[in-house]
Amino acid sequence: MRPVNKDWKDKLNRIINGTDTRLGRLFDTILIIAISISCFLIIIDSVETIHASYGAVITLFQSLFLILFTIEYILRLIVTPRKRDYIFSFYGIIDFIAIAPIYLSFFISFESLFPIIRVLRLLRLFSVLKMARYIDESGALLKALRASKAKITVFLFTLLFIIIIVSTLMYIIEGPENGFVSIPESMYWAVVTVSTVGYGDVSPQTGLGKLLASALMLVGYSIIAVPTGIITSEISHITREKNNSNSKKCKVCGNSKHSKESKYCNQCGGKL
Repeated sequence: MRPVNKDWKDKLNRIINGTDTRLGRLFDTILIIAISISCFLIIIDSVETIHASYGAVITLFQSLFLILFTIEYILRLIVTPRKRDYIFSFYGIIDFIAIAPIYLSFFISFESLFPIIRVLRLLRLFSVLKMARYIDESGALLKALRASKAKITVFLFTLLFIIIIVSTLMYIIEGPENGFVSIPESMYWAVVTVSTVGYGDVSPQTGLGKLLASALMLVGYSIIAVPTGIITSEISHITREKNNSNSKKCKVCGNSKHSKESKYCNQCGGKL
């Protein structure tokens, strides 16, 4: 016969860390709503007029959410068999950071950091919404970035050379009287222009300067497509390799272009 205490912990663990029960789904729903409302209150409390009118009410609600998050943290510690693993895990650290500074404020004053720290609680939604299922896809993206590292490095150095050359020419053509007071300032303008952002705080006034700026704008449009094409090509290559590795290979002809459900080779008819 199992101990009553063990049964109680198992049931609580199923509610907190599982979604296969009605109470588990209810717990996750309440947690999602609480985290979302708490972060929303932090955002609107940064508006001076709202803070002046409803600051006391927002503080009251934040205190209630603090109590709720503290209870959740304690419950997770109770149901976790290896408590050290949870405390030093990614989400355990996030949970602790979200509540600890409030209690430390009784001894240390760092009130300006509270909103930033509490917003970190949003990272808990990654776990609650079970978004870890997309880790494999993010891994493929990181693998594609690593594979295209050399090409992107060459691209960035080429872009840097273009920016240095154009900014030097603009400094000579326009000069300080038109806002290009130095080559670094001209480089800032070149980056803004080539990225097609165009703040407009610095702009060419001479005909030659405008011509050079127009050429840089056209280069900017083409430059945007370069890293996208490089990474997309690598992702396609990784996807093809993954599909080929998951497909069945024919022992007769060596053809590997089959689906997982295939029983016979689509090329020679041999049994897979």
